[in-house]
Amino acid sequence: MIVPLRGVDDLGQEAEVSITFLKYSITIGHKTNGSKQSSSPLEVRREELVHITQGEANRHLLFPHKVEWRKSAVQGRRSGGPFISTDGEGQIIKLHQDGGRGRPVSRTAMNLPRTVLSTVNAAESPTALVAKREMQSWRLLQLEPSALRSPDDFAAPSHLETNGAHLAATLNRLARNGSFSKEDEEDETHTLGQIAMRLSELIYDVSEVNIDRDEKRELLTVQVTGRDKTTHPARALSDGTLRFLALAVLERDPESQGVLCLEEPENGIHPERIPAMLRLLQDIANKSDEAIGPENPLRQVIINTHSPAVVAQIPSDSLLFAESKEILRSGRRFKRVVFSSLADTWRARSDEDISTVSRGKVLAYLDPVEKQADEMEHSQNIFSVSSAPKTPRLQRVIDRFQGALPFLEGDGLL
Repeated sequence: MIVPLRGVDDLGQEAEVSITFLKYSITIGHKTNGSKQSSSPLEVRREELVHITQGEANRHLLFPHKVEWRKSAVQGRRSGGPFISTDGEGQIIKLHQDGGRGRPVSRTAMNLPRTVLSTVNAAESPTALVAKREMQSWRLLQLEPSALRSPDDFAAPSHLETNGAHLAATLNRLARNGSFSKEDEEDETHTLGQIAMRLSELIYDVSEVNIDRDEKRELLTVQVTGRDKTTHPARALSDGTLRFLALAVLERDPESQGVLCLEEPENGIHPERIPAMLRLLQDIANKSDEAIGPENPLRQVIINTHSPAVVAQIPSDSLLFAESKEILRSGRRFKRVVFSSLADTWRARSDEDISTVSRGKVLAYLDPVEKQADEMEHSQNIFSVSSAPKTPRLQRVIDRFQGALPFLEGDGLL
C-alpha cells in the first residue's frame, strides 16, 4: 500500500512517515494451547510491516504509470529494518522505532487479543500509525436512498458517510469551503456547475445543482433544477440519481482518499447510462499519468458486478474474474475463490502465479443469452432424433438483434 505522508493518532498527535510504500502481512490461526484469556478462538501467529524503497518501487508497481507519479507516490527513506517483525519461531512480535534506534517493544504473540498495528500511536511508530490510518480509511460504500435524501443541519459532519448520509453538508463544504459567507460565490458557482455537468451525463435535462440553506431552521437540502427551471429537492429524486450525485460529490472532494468499494454500481441506472457511471468511477480513482496532489488525490476504486454490460466496457487490465475452484491441500479437497485476469494484460505478465481466464469464458459471460440459445437448439436437435414433439418457440427480442452486443472500440476484451 501507498500511504499519505502524515496522519493523526487517537490523541490528536501528528505523525509523519519515514517512507510511504509499505507492505503489511499477517497470519491468523486457531488457538491450540487452550488459552482462556480471550473469548476469540483465533490468535495472531505472525505480523510484519516492512517498507519498499524507491529503487525497488518500479518492480512492484507493475501497472502503467509515469515517473512523475511514482516520485510523488513513493517518498521518504528507511535505513533500518522492518517497522513490525516476528521472530523466527513466531512467538514474539516486535514494534520497532522509525529511526531504527532504541530497543523494540516486544509482545508475546499467543497472548495478544489484537494486532500490534492496531495499538500503535504517533510517538512509538509514526509510520505504523499512518499505515493503520490508511487501512481504517478503506470504505465499503452502501449508499442508501433514505440517507441520501435526508437534509443536514448547519453543524452536521461535512464528510459523506458510507451509507450516503451528510450529502448536503459535504456538498456545502465543497461549494463554500465550509463557510457560510458570500465571499466565494464565484468558486461556489464553479464547483456546483462542475457537479451539475457530471450529473447531466446521467440525466440530460439537469441544469443546476444547488444547496438550499434554510437560515431559520438551519437546514441544508440538496436541490436539482431541470432545464425547464423546475427545482426538485433530494426527497423527489430517484435512487439512481442520488447515488450518481453522491459519487460525483466524492469525485470533487480532495479529502476523500483511500480505497472505495462499491457493490454493483449499475443498480438503479438505465442501461444506456452505464458508460457514464463507469467514466465517473474511473475519474474518482487516482490517475497514474500525473503527480499526486489536490486535483489527483490518492484513491483506488474497487467494484463488483454481475452485469455483462459493465464488464464489456471497463478497461481490460482492470478486470478480474472471481471463480470458485477446487484445490487439494494436505490430502483434503476444498473450494476457494481464485481471481483470474485477462491474458495480455500487465496482471498476467506479473511475476506472481496469476491465473488467466479463457477467451471462450469471457465471450460466454458477455453474451449468456446467445450461449443458452445454442444449448437449447442443440437440445431440440437431440429430441428431434427421438421423434419428440417440438414446441413452437416465440421470437425473442435477442433473436432480432443477434450479435449486436456493443463493445467499446479497442477495449481489449476480444
